[in-house]
Amino acid sequence: MTNPLPLIAILRGIEPAEIIAVCEQLVDAGITMIEVPLNSPRALVSIEHAAPHFASQADIGAGTVLTVADVEAVHEARGRFIVSPDCNPAVIARTIDLDMQSFPGVMTPTEAFAAIRAGATGLKLFPGELIGPAGARAMRAVLPRDVPVYAVGGAKPDNFGEYIAAGADGFGLGTFLYTPGRSAADVGARAHEAVAALEGALHAKRHG
Repeated sequence: MTNPLPLIAILRGIEPAEIIAVCEQLVDAGITMIEVPLNSPRALVSIEHAAPHFASQADIGAGTVLTVADVEAVHEARGRFIVSPDCNPAVIARTIDLDMQSFPGVMTPTEAFAAIRAGATGLKLFPGELIGPAGARAMRAVLPRDVPVYAVGGAKPDNFGEYIAAGADGFGLGTFLYTPGRSAADVGARAHEAVAALEGALHAKRHG
């Protein structure tokens, strides 16, 4: 499905038993890209549970994907997108070959253009707290406008506006939304807060 809001929920540490309840809260808030990092407990099982359940409502994918074998395993689990902390052209190429979306991690223009040449769907600026809005602005100035840029790591609702003004297109949100042990209802409340903040930041940029 097409993601109407450029926000990826990162559920690092989630267990299969809680994936459906948490995803329901995220989808209700308007977040329709949901990432299960592969270093979560039984991550592929969580993806296998959630992907068919939310097939018409959300895209379920995997994060912390480091190898081509990982990509193939996520595809088998019916995941729809791949997020990595690094720029690995072989991982990107295999992701695209399998008709999934690819969001590799980049920190420099060299990595960003290597990812684009390999076929990346979008770029994950990571770690966002090191790059910051100033770094995002400098990179956005040279990157193709049709390649979406997501700030991940350090991005949160109270600084969405700074990153959007700097040219970021969206965000990956991890611990702000979910940490192990947090209730689904609490995740939902945080998701609504994040969506409202992002919509406000996007509106401000369009009409500012």
